[in-house]
Amino acid sequence: MKNTYMKTFVVTFVAIFGFIGLQNNTAEATTKYRVVKGDSLGELGQQYGITIDDIKQYNNRHDDLIYTGEMLLIPDKPKVLGIQSSKPEIETPEKELEKPAVSISNEEKDLFARLVEAEAKGESYEGKVAVATVVLNRVEDPRFPNNIIDVINQVVGNSYAFSPVQNGEINKPASDEAKRAVDEALMRKDHLNDSIYFYNPDIATDDWIRTRHIVKTIGNHVFAK
Repeated sequence: MKNTYMKTFVVTFVAIFGFIGLQNNTAEATTKYRVVKGDSLGELGQQYGITIDDIKQYNNRHDDLIYTGEMLLIPDKPKVLGIQSSKPEIETPEKELEKPAVSISNEEKDLFARLVEAEAKGESYEGKVAVATVVLNRVEDPRFPNNIIDVINQVVGNSYAFSPVQNGEINKPASDEAKRAVDEALMRKDHLNDSIYFYNPDIATDDWIRTRHIVKTIGNHVFAK
């Protein structure tokens, strides 16, 4: 009876520690990866199906900076109870469409968002996106400067094309909604029928602008080309 009890105890003891050892070895499994130019923790995380925090934890990092040539430990996802780690999902065409069609610098985006805020403050989100779209349409139109900063700062006659540049309102910070509107306009999903003008018909004093072909009215603004 004692021998049977001892055999059972030993078998159970070995099984328990063998299972623990299996979990530890699996959880600690890593792959060595040498960083190449253009790598980022986000891209490596997608490639290996893990999170940025996983990589930072295994490499004792507190920020997202990595350097070309350095060696990183990439942890394998644990395979407990026979569950295999899954590969990162392949991006669908819908996800690819989320990438901006137009890339601009942070300086341009900040100025852009401040203009949208100044021109469309109090307007709906749709109205803010439409104002941003007019700016981008001008960049693509050969009759206007070919970059955002020059379009926004363009001088027509004796004044700036956009009144917030003239009166200084553009120097005020942009709202989060204006920033989102700029990001959406940069996707270029809607060109607003190539509108290159907008104005408030209740306060506009320029008779010429009223002769332009009206494309759409959003809130207090008329959009034309």
